Amino acid sequence: MRLTIVGCSGSYPGPDSPASCYLLEAEHDDGTGSRTWRVLVDLGSGALGALHRYADPLSIDAVLLSHLHADHCLDLSGYYVLRKYHPQGPQPRIPVWGPVGTADRMARAYDLPTDPGMHGEFDFREWAGPVQVGPFAVEPVPVDHPVPAFGLRVSAGGVTLGYSGDTGPCPGLDAVAKDADLLLAEASFRSIDDNPPQLHLTGIECGEAATRGHARRLLLTHVPPWHDPQVALAEARTAYDGPVSLARAGDVLEL
Repeated sequence: MRLTIVGCSGSYPGPDSPASCYLLEAEHDDGTGSRTWRVLVDLGSGALGALHRYADPLSIDAVLLSHLHADHCLDLSGYYVLRKYHPQGPQPRIPVWGPVGTADRMARAYDLPTDPGMHGEFDFREWAGPVQVGPFAVEPVPVDHPVPAFGLRVSAGGVTLGYSGDTGPCPGLDAVAKDADLLLAEASFRSIDDNPPQLHLTGIECGEAATRGHARRLLLTHVPPWHDPQVALAEARTAYDGPVSLARAGDVLEL
């Protein structure tokens, strides 16, 4: 499984990166021949344009949304335009998994009536349990955030990516991290600040989750532009003694 960091800026696009978006790729033969399958984990503000650098947007097989804050889902509006009005003609529907209400939320984002909304372009499905997309086995795990939110465990080819989504420390985060080959965890907060509860993680809390879960590697993401990512990295290293690094837009990791 290959992970490409399309966007990793926290809360809004930053000077060096769009907001959250991660491209996963894996080879799979579905009976019609082997090909590369591609899914997007989140599609936040500014990410669609950057996606063109790494893959043809028309080659995406599914979109997996952790929650419905703008920095994780709003570029689905532009993706709707691309798939509806592309010069090659309207594109086939692809599945979009997300929390309850995703279809209506995205219709409102583009000022569309909820019927038909974007249903002609996307097959909206609500997280209710594990799903399979080609080679990708996806397990949604409820996590702690002010809106309905999910961490995701995505497995393919014998490896597992654990993605925290946006969350405070909670049992769901530990479930996401458990035995992950890579824990992709948001480090929006600094431990030296007076942070609100049930919202985001500090670098220390990311490291603690990786340690409790015996994750083999930790990748910090979603650091907002107003913070120094090196602070998050230094914090995580105090709580986790495995390999830890910062996500950067354009990085490609083979898992």
